[in-house]
Amino acid sequence: MSGLLIRISGKVQGVGFRPFIWQLADRLQLRGEVCNDSAGVEIRLLKPVNIDIFVEQLQRHCPPLARIDSITLGPFDWQDPPHSFTITGSRKSQMDTQVVPDAATCPACLKDIQQPGDRRFGYAFTNCTHCGPRFTLIRSMPYDRPSTSMAEFTLCPACLQEYHNPADRRFHAQPVACPHCGPGLSATGQNGEVLAQDQAAIAQAVIALRAGNIVAIKGLGGFHLACDATQQAAVMRLRARKHRPTKPLAVMLPDIRWLARCTDDPASPALREVLQSPAAPIVLTQKKNRSVLCEAIAPDLDEVGLMLPFTPLHHLLMQAYPTPLVMTSGNAAGCAPALSNTDALRQLDGIADLWLLHNREIVQRADDSLVRLTPQGTEILRRARGYVPDALPLPPGFLVQPTLLALGGDLKNTFCLVRGGQAILSAHFGSLAHRDIALQQQQAIEHFQHLYACTPVTLARDAHPAYVSHVQADKPGTRVVDVLHHHAHIAACLAEHRWPLEGGNVIGLVLDGLGYGQKGQLWGGECLLVNYRRCEHLGGLPPVALPGGDRAAREPWRNLLAQWMAFVPGWQHLPEAQTLLTQPWQPLSKAIVAGINSPLASSCGRLFDAVAAATGCAPESLSWEGEAACRLEALAHQAYGVKHPVTLPLIHAADGTFLDLAVFWQQWLGWQATPAERAFAFHDALAQGFAALARYYCAKNGTRTVALSGGVLHNRLLRQLLHQALSPLHVLLPREYPAGDGGLALGQAVVACARLQSVSGFNLN
Repeated sequence: MSGLLIRISGKVQGVGFRPFIWQLADRLQLRGEVCNDSAGVEIRLLKPVNIDIFVEQLQRHCPPLARIDSITLGPFDWQDPPHSFTITGSRKSQMDTQVVPDAATCPACLKDIQQPGDRRFGYAFTNCTHCGPRFTLIRSMPYDRPSTSMAEFTLCPACLQEYHNPADRRFHAQPVACPHCGPGLSATGQNGEVLAQDQAAIAQAVIALRAGNIVAIKGLGGFHLACDATQQAAVMRLRARKHRPTKPLAVMLPDIRWLARCTDDPASPALREVLQSPAAPIVLTQKKNRSVLCEAIAPDLDEVGLMLPFTPLHHLLMQAYPTPLVMTSGNAAGCAPALSNTDALRQLDGIADLWLLHNREIVQRADDSLVRLTPQGTEILRRARGYVPDALPLPPGFLVQPTLLALGGDLKNTFCLVRGGQAILSAHFGSLAHRDIALQQQQAIEHFQHLYACTPVTLARDAHPAYVSHVQADKPGTRVVDVLHHHAHIAACLAEHRWPLEGGNVIGLVLDGLGYGQKGQLWGGECLLVNYRRCEHLGGLPPVALPGGDRAAREPWRNLLAQWMAFVPGWQHLPEAQTLLTQPWQPLSKAIVAGINSPLASSCGRLFDAVAAATGCAPESLSWEGEAACRLEALAHQAYGVKHPVTLPLIHAADGTFLDLAVFWQQWLGWQATPAERAFAFHDALAQGFAALARYYCAKNGTRTVALSGGVLHNRLLRQLLHQALSPLHVLLPREYPAGDGGLALGQAVVACARLQSVSGFNLN
């Protein structure tokens, strides 16, 4: 008999889509069936069908975690006409659906674990089709329980009934479980001895936290190290044991009501919406002057990272101990985050006092995502749990190509898999200089290839020949595309905004620490003419020595010395030079003059370090990347909007147009002002200078679009000032993907696709 075949692709597995279709068909009195396969969801209906009503209802009432990318219709011939509508088992075919990110506990499940008498009361692994683990427990597709780390947990009769009931919100919720059949908790001591289990384990953790101890907690995609965020001694103990003296720590609040005690912006609807979203990221927000949080949480900064409980375990712990808790990554200094119980007990020995463990395997690492609210919208600084592995459709004009893998950069590493017409960016890994992190990255690449049933035929990589990620691509018989670091930065921004392949050139401003440029130059503060296939260097910051090479990135005073040697004659006689003169500047100055271990780089990040050192807000040696720049930004906010005489005018030269740092230093040092006023003047002059540079080249090249990227763009003050200064030009800012190196792989991927698709091709490298 005549029927209709409907294929739906997108984020439609693991989100309650099939029971939703069953309920819709039941309501519309339709007969047929629905099933999962590797391409998405397939619906077969027996005619007659009012397809317009069906599709309209399908799109209007789509489940909260689902996203429909496409709906295709076709005929279907029923050999045996159905008498009702049923949900059938999954079928394997070519993988073309999306894997769903992990989702924070939904209100219904939260009510279950809080309701005495409910069979899941106090159960730390409660979930349904609207929440819970997804990406972190999937081994293969289609998304069915045997293909997850829940396979070893056999459903009890009560859970089995829910699992098979299309009217239940736990219908085919693959991680579904209860205290009788699911994973369990244990509180474990340093010697591995189990001290308590399940709800008693949470009580044991509360005792430890109240005593100021540190608890390692196994979550969805890794471990947290937790302590009481209101106890200065506990936080300092954690810092000492983890060798993390000043880097800010994330804080989990018991519930949304605690915002008023921790931030100056507690009533912000946008802040509340992001904190309570299914992604449940850490959100950077304005620190409250008299916060309940201790000073050691984010010393010398004016922002604090806050999040809410996102698993039943976190909710239960917070209900038992209703106090803000530090939740920082569960790893020793310089090590990859622990993922297994064995690794956590070994690696965190000497850091944690108690381990709160469970017996559900973490298949994939997923750190906490980090976002910030800006006047231009939400900005993602670290994209991981809750967002990965959501796919990005390639911009208009890109054709479906053979599978491509982009390996990203060496810092804040992510990789990007392009298959079909979509780019899938991995979760954050960190620095590939650490061998165990590089190993986690390689294992994740293999997992993605298995999960999406594909093998890359092309590798895209950073052009820097010394990068670990560059060397990873050296495989015989593999096609490799080298991409300049800063070209990738701008291309990622263009791809996020769906700039068409043939959309023409834009002016790109890339501000970061360091990247490999044309002819082996080291770039970091550049103005570029960019499209997906090519980039042309136009100007930017002038190159300045990096005294001591990599040490310049750790010791801000070295950059101040290089800046003043280049642009400030007689700097030794300045009152601001007193601290610098206490450093071993004389032998270093000789090395700079001789060009010994002092490569030239146009680094915006190192300019920030130099100015921070000149204001006195930078430590002698940094304990975390960006420390000096973040302190300088916090200082600048104290004098926001101050009038000043400081500028960064343009200098036109044969090889481009550059910002005049000699004029800047002369005006900046000659202005009698407070450190805060000078800090703001620097930010404002830098924004005005780069805006003038962009406007000049927009006029010269006939474009009105400027794309911004690079890690320095995570400086919210500079981002705001630069956006304002570029008005009324069309400005593209990274939002959904990091402006820093966490977005590089996406940019590499689209540049490589564009070049391979081009008949003529183009390669500057």
